[in-house]
Amino acid sequence: MRLTVFSDYSLRLMMFAASHEDRLVTIEEVAQTFGISRSHLMKVANLLTRSGFLKAVRGRSGGLSLTRSIDSIRLGDIVRATEPDFAVVECFGSSNACRITPNCRLKGILGSALRAFLAELDAHSLRDLVLRPADFGIPQLSN
Repeated sequence: MRLTVFSDYSLRLMMFAASHEDRLVTIEEVAQTFGISRSHLMKVANLLTRSGFLKAVRGRSGGLSLTRSIDSIRLGDIVRATEPDFAVVECFGSSNACRITPNCRLKGILGSALRAFLAELDAHSLRDLVLRPADFGIPQLSN
């Protein structure tokens, strides 16, 4: 199982926002903190905002903040919102052409593994990822 870079960046952005609940965070500071593309992070923030995880405040003093408490945001919900599909193998996808699908036992085993993976993520909230701002290795910005 491998998550997309998009999901990875989404989890990082949510972790950063959760660790700075007392203020708005900016795309720029998150991009600098993690050394990732600002434009890619903007797409991530857009999806997380549309999905109801983040609120965007426009303007000179704008930024991003969580829409709900860190206890109510499940990691599994973030990953489900950011992953395009969970087609671990061909037979999980809509264009399945595998000839042994009707008799294959692998699909059931991998399906169980995927359910266990998501159940583990569902067992954790964003609170489980919160770090102290200093743990990100950057000086605290003052607003």
